Amino acid sequence: MWSLGCWTDMGLFAIGDTHLSLKSNKSMEVFGGRWDGYMDKLKQGFEQVGEEDTVVICGDVSWGMSLEESREDFAFLNDLPGKKMLVKGNHDYWWTTAAKMNAFFAENGFNKLSLLHNNCAFYGDIALCGTRGWFFEEERGEHSAKIFNRELIRLEASLKAAGEREKYCFLHYPPLCTGYRCEEILELMRRYGVTRCYAGHLHGPSHRFAYCGTDNGIEFRMVAADFIGFLPEKICE
Repeated sequence: MWSLGCWTDMGLFAIGDTHLSLKSNKSMEVFGGRWDGYMDKLKQGFEQVGEEDTVVICGDVSWGMSLEESREDFAFLNDLPGKKMLVKGNHDYWWTTAAKMNAFFAENGFNKLSLLHNNCAFYGDIALCGTRGWFFEEERGEHSAKIFNRELIRLEASLKAAGEREKYCFLHYPPLCTGYRCEEILELMRRYGVTRCYAGHLHGPSHRFAYCGTDNGIEFRMVAADFIGFLPEKICE
């Protein structure tokens, strides 16, 4: 377990589901509507972000099937203002070991990208914790149970690393939606004193299930890019 350091005198933002596809031919523009011109919308949305600010991207970063196939997407992200912390999403097939990803970022000069995975980062007195999460109820079976339990272990490790700091949690799968509660993840966040939770994953018609509000003292926000108009949501100074 390790820390990414402490960043101060800057703004903290969150956005999920950038779904970049500069080389993989899976542009979200095929869905039309809010996704039309979404790369330009992301550029415009990041104009509010300063170079010293930090943006947590809550999964589904790139459609690339490998680090190499995602290279142009990472370059696009790296060129946008601010430092970016990446959380794994269910479509991040390029994701491999932290050592390989960090080495790839370093070799390519992607010095504004880092990972929120099996670790936590400190933003002033706030600990940034997180993992992908899992919709366990949607896919029952031994394989799903193993993934779900692994995600619980990763989340608890991240929360433990935060110590006594105030904790914000960043997930890909929302643990609380209309008609859905992932009690195991919610219980972990309550036990470790998480005060805010940010997640993505929900698109289009699924937006109606997004929960934005407070439950048991935790504030929940949906930050999927198309939900928030491709404008990174500012969390704090």
